[in-house]
Amino acid sequence: MNEGRNLCLSGKGVTKEFGFGRGKTVAVDHVDFNFHEGEIISIVGESGSGKTTLAKMLLGLINETEGEIYFQGQKRDISSHRKKKEYWKQIQAIFQDPFASYNIFNKIDSVLLDCIHMRGGRNLSKAEKVKLMAEACSFVNLKFEELTNKYPFELSGGQQQRLMIARIFLLKPKILLADEPTSMIDACSRATILDMLLQLRDEIGMTPIFITHDIGLAYYVSDTVYIMEKGKFVESGSADEVILRPKQPYTKRLINDVPKIYEEWDLSTV
Repeated sequence: MNEGRNLCLSGKGVTKEFGFGRGKTVAVDHVDFNFHEGEIISIVGESGSGKTTLAKMLLGLINETEGEIYFQGQKRDISSHRKKKEYWKQIQAIFQDPFASYNIFNKIDSVLLDCIHMRGGRNLSKAEKVKLMAEACSFVNLKFEELTNKYPFELSGGQQQRLMIARIFLLKPKILLADEPTSMIDACSRATILDMLLQLRDEIGMTPIFITHDIGLAYYVSDTVYIMEKGKFVESGSADEVILRPKQPYTKRLINDVPKIYEEWDLSTV
């Protein structure tokens, strides 16, 4: 499936421990992974499975306790602030709560201008910057002229999430980590957001990694699925392989927990 595709992010024995001695918690426990360019990946698990901790390590927000992370085939080096900034040009994230992702004192123009500057466009004319911002907003079905001089908190949750995708459109990262990107918005907006993310993958050759508890979403969007339980990957493979022919009891339980409209719902386990 990934023949001819280069590795963009991989890990060997990646581990994260919090605390010491008896109070020690192993949040991520010696996981291995290979993510290829242009592949759509989902990491699926319940709350507390370690998937968000792993996402933070991939982003370089927290350090791994053990193991190695490789970026584009080289051992990742984010040992200085400058190296971290270079890395963040290539890997970005969309989080579950869009409101918490914005500085409440920054207007929308400033949010988008920061992205243009980060991509080396600081010396562009004002007209060129406005054109780029309008184009990014248009991509996510927002009108820049209606957003200019507003603050992100003046937008609805769905609009805020679309603005996050407009940022990604401007930044053009190689990898996007989407941590529960649709869990706080309505079903109609959810489908739109997913379609926009998949369109971005096609337009800029981005590799999206979805971090989710929603196995239905994982099946709908993914090429490859990793199932995470108690800090470990218990199963991985193509979406069809993992979700239509699951081997592990945990995967089977996640699938059985998804209510099916055409079947009588079994609430005895709730």
